[in-house]
Amino acid sequence: MRKADNKQSHYERMTTAKEGPLIVKMAIPSIVTMLVTNVYNMADTAFVGKLGTSASGAVGIVFGFMGILQAIGFLFGQGSGSILSRALGGKDQEGANRAASTGLFFSGFFSIVAMILCFIFLDPLVHFLGSTDTIAPYAKTYISYILVAAPFIVTSFTMNNILRFEGRALLGTMGLMTGGILNIIGDAILMFGFHMGIAGAGLSTCISQIISFIILVSMFVRGKSQIKIAPKYIHLNLGFFSDIVGTGLPSLIRQGLNSLAVIVLNMEAAVYGDAAIAAMSIVSRIVFFVFSISLGVGQGYQPVCGFNYGAKKYDRVRNAFRFSFVVGECAMILLSGIAFFFSGNLIGIFRDDPLVIEIGTRALRLQLFSHLATPLCVVTEMTLQSTGRKLQASLLSSLKSGVIFIPLLLFLAAVRGLSGIQEAQPLTNVLVLLPSLYCMFRFFQSLNDTGTEHKE
Repeated sequence: MRKADNKQSHYERMTTAKEGPLIVKMAIPSIVTMLVTNVYNMADTAFVGKLGTSASGAVGIVFGFMGILQAIGFLFGQGSGSILSRALGGKDQEGANRAASTGLFFSGFFSIVAMILCFIFLDPLVHFLGSTDTIAPYAKTYISYILVAAPFIVTSFTMNNILRFEGRALLGTMGLMTGGILNIIGDAILMFGFHMGIAGAGLSTCISQIISFIILVSMFVRGKSQIKIAPKYIHLNLGFFSDIVGTGLPSLIRQGLNSLAVIVLNMEAAVYGDAAIAAMSIVSRIVFFVFSISLGVGQGYQPVCGFNYGAKKYDRVRNAFRFSFVVGECAMILLSGIAFFFSGNLIGIFRDDPLVIEIGTRALRLQLFSHLATPLCVVTEMTLQSTGRKLQASLLSSLKSGVIFIPLLLFLAAVRGLSGIQEAQPLTNVLVLLPSLYCMFRFFQSLNDTGTEHKE
C-alpha cells in the first residue's frame, strides 16, 4: 500500500508541481554528474598532458571513441527512457518495466559485440580515429583499457537515462559521480604514484566505470527505483525494438555524429601536427564543461516534458520549455563570458605548449561566442524526442552533429587551412539555429492549453 502511495505521489509531483522548481530538482543531479564527469575529463587531460603533446593528443583520439560508446548507451537509455516516461505519465507500470528491461538488455548485448570487434581490429581502429604515428602507441594503450570497460560504460549510461526519465536522476548521479571522483584519484595514484603513465589513466577509467556500473545496478536491485528490471520484462519483439531504437535515434545520431566529427576533425588537424590535435581536443573539453549546466537543465526538463505530455497536460509542457530555455541561455552567457576572457590561461592549464595555446585560444573563443545559440537548439531537440517525434528530432540532431559540420569542416580546411578548422564548429552552431526555430514553432502550434493536440 505504501509503495502504491509513493507511486501516486511521484505521479502527482511530476504532473502538478510548479514546473520551474521541478525542473531544477530534476536538473541538479544531471548537472552535478556532468560537472564531475567533465572535471574528470579535464583532470585526465591535464595529467596526461604532463607526459607530452603526443600523449595529450591520444586522449583526444580516444575521446572520440568513448563518444561512440556513449552513443550506444544513449540510444537505448533515451529510447527506452522516453517510452517509459510517457508510460508512467499514462499510469502504465507494466509498459514502463518492459521498456527499461528491454533497453538495458540490448545495450549490454551490442556493447559486448562492439568490444569484441574493436579488439580484433585494434590497430586499424586507432588510425581510423585519427592517430598520427607518434600518437598511435599512446592511443592503443589507452583504448585497450577502455574496451575492457566498454560493456560497463554503455550499460551505465543506459541505466542513468532510465533513472533520469523516471524522474529519479539523483540515483543515477550517485553512480556516475562516484565513478568520476574515483577516476580522478585513480589517475593520480596509478599514473604518478605507480609510474604507469598513460596505462594508469586507462586502468583508472576501467576500474571506476565498473564501480559505477555496480552502484547503478544496486539502485534497481534494492528497489530504490519505481522501475523493475528483470528478464521476464524483456520483450524481444521487432516492433518494440524498433520503437526503442527509433525513439533513441536522435541521441545515437547526435552522439555518433559527434564522434565521427571528432574523428574527421582529428584527421584534418593531423596535417598541422600533434599540437593541433591536442589543442582542438582541449577546446572540446572546455566547451563541453561550459555547456554542461545548460545541457543539465535540458536533461532535467526531459522527464517533466515526457511525463506531462503522456498525461496530456500540454500547458505544463509549454511552461517547462520556456523555463528551461531561459535558464539554460543565462547560464551559457555567464560561463561563456568568463571562459572567453581567460581562454589562453585555460588552454595553458592542460598543455603548457605555446603552439597548443595559440591554436586553442582562437578556436575556444569562436566556439564560446557561437554556443550562445545552442540552448534553444538543445531544448527543442529534447522536446521532440521526449514527445515521440522521432523523425524531426533525428533530423535536427543530425544537422548539428555532423550533416552540416563535417562537410563544412572539410570545405573550410581545404580553403582556409587551420583557420578553417577552428571556424567550422562555430559556423555550424549558428546555421542550426534556423531549423531549430522552425521545429519549435511547428511543435507548439500543434498544441493548445486546453489539453488537446492538433494533428497535422
